[in-house]
Amino acid sequence: MILANDQLLQAYQSSFLSIYDEIIVTNLKGNILFRSGKLKNFWSTNSASLKGRTFTELEEISFFGDPILQLLNRELHSLQLKAWNGSTILITVFISNGNSEDLMLWGLKSISDNLMDSIEITDESDTKHSPSMVVHSQKMKDVLNTIEMVSKVSTTVLLLGESGVGKEMIAKTINQLGNRRSKPFIAVNCGAIPVNLLESELFGYVGGAFSGANKNGAPGKFELANEGIIFLDEIAELPLNLQVKLLRFLQEKEVTPLGSSKRIQIDVQIIAATNQSLEKMVIDGRFREDLYYRLNVVPIEIPSLRERVEEIPYLIYHFIAKYNTLYNRNINILPDAIDLLCIYDWPGNVRQLENTIERIVVTSRELNVDSSLVYNYIPWKKAVIKEPPIIDHIMPLQEAVDMIEEQLIKMAMDKYKSVKLAAKVLDISQPTMSRKYKKIREKIQHETLSPSNKRNILEQHLNKQLRSMAIVTSSVILPEEISELVNHPVLPSNPTFKMVEKKLTKIREQEGIIEWVYIFKALDNNKMLTIVADEDFVIPPGHLYEGPPEMMEVAFEAMNGKAGVTPLYKDIYGEWKTSFAPLMDNNGKVLAIIGFDHSRSYIETELKKIENMLKV
Repeated sequence: MILANDQLLQAYQSSFLSIYDEIIVTNLKGNILFRSGKLKNFWSTNSASLKGRTFTELEEISFFGDPILQLLNRELHSLQLKAWNGSTILITVFISNGNSEDLMLWGLKSISDNLMDSIEITDESDTKHSPSMVVHSQKMKDVLNTIEMVSKVSTTVLLLGESGVGKEMIAKTINQLGNRRSKPFIAVNCGAIPVNLLESELFGYVGGAFSGANKNGAPGKFELANEGIIFLDEIAELPLNLQVKLLRFLQEKEVTPLGSSKRIQIDVQIIAATNQSLEKMVIDGRFREDLYYRLNVVPIEIPSLRERVEEIPYLIYHFIAKYNTLYNRNINILPDAIDLLCIYDWPGNVRQLENTIERIVVTSRELNVDSSLVYNYIPWKKAVIKEPPIIDHIMPLQEAVDMIEEQLIKMAMDKYKSVKLAAKVLDISQPTMSRKYKKIREKIQHETLSPSNKRNILEQHLNKQLRSMAIVTSSVILPEEISELVNHPVLPSNPTFKMVEKKLTKIREQEGIIEWVYIFKALDNNKMLTIVADEDFVIPPGHLYEGPPEMMEVAFEAMNGKAGVTPLYKDIYGEWKTSFAPLMDNNGKVLAIIGFDHSRSYIETELKKIENMLKV
């Protein structure tokens, strides 16, 4: 029995709909010719009819329309696609050779119920105004992976990022995920408390410690946070005298209340946060270098909102739902308005976005908010290109146009991470943008780093690690110990000498990556005097050493107070890379330097590890 054309079509349609929730037929340009079935909770209510429209124009399909173009250009056959309304679908495309023209059949299937589309962690301490951590971008998923790991231990965490990115929410998330979730979480804004009250707020005080003090005294924030977590926000605002006390706490795990001599043992995990560059503050002398490295055990960089543009739609839906519920409103934000909100820079980050959405929900007279309404809620500023293309020689006009075009496309893609949004700001069509960007990507793939540049990048990362290790490890040598050894003749029988020698030997054995550890003092004749070293060091105490210039230069910089790492150098004992850190007395005067020698074989192994990690 031969089926009629209509019967055959019905059979094919039924077969496809037994696999997919919806099928759409287009020509090769993406113009929709036929549609059957329906994805549940996927299409906008404003999209009653799709026939005659172009697939790539349907903003309801995917807020970030790049993958659709990959299917349309036949670069991919099937993919999972995140829709602008938050659902996830599987799209598979088939090419059919018709009698008059080739056709494309698109099969769409909802898989939102089978996949975890996003991660949302809510602070349940305040259900009415509960701030949530909405995670959709890869950068924020990387942050979440890190905080999941650090939440299982009591290590010190340093949260870095611009104002408004959600540092306190991250700190609360560490608390929620960790073993201390049932213990106190105490947040302190170091920049909001007057300097003259900050010490008593942090460390407590006893009765009569100062004028106006409670006669019974009061516990400090550290004591209140015992067994839990203390969150020190705006840590860069901590005065230098309190930085010393915080450093002492990190070393001894005890506090002394103001006006008391009694020490109180405290078990607390410290999470610090800042929107400033502590490294720059160290260089400027406004933040202690030793404290910086004590806090910088696990640094977590929280990306700005403009670095995770793909997350903005989901944050918008979250805040719309939150404030619709809070204010008993029913505001709906349309796709073109979301596009506009994604193009804005958001200098105030998530906090500014949330405030803007709240203002829209409270003040909008329209239930459906489009881009023309949203435009009035944003303080637009004219974009400034810091490095405009400069042409300093004659070239063919088309070559110059191509050069400027490539720079603009790369700038737009670097900023928005989306062909759709980049096309909007550059005022070109999505297919044109996709084609041009594909050409640029292919060009970039053929460009590789030169071996020398690659080596420099890897060495910079390794040097940073070695310098940090040198500074932190140097703190085991006490000021009084180095003062005694430097200011008196070197005598191996001296008890202090023996104690320091054992410390240095223990450092070498525990680290397992150090060949030798030693303490030198610079002399006026540009040579170094060996003060004390680990038990296996080749130069006896009291003997002079003069190394190659590149090594001695870093050593003398350390004598001037600047820790550093040498390039790979060679002396009579072998090939080394050495990290130096200054050793100071109680008045902050540099008396000597501590050096850590690393062999060439270790350096090459570490560089290989870093290369694999960075994928350079």
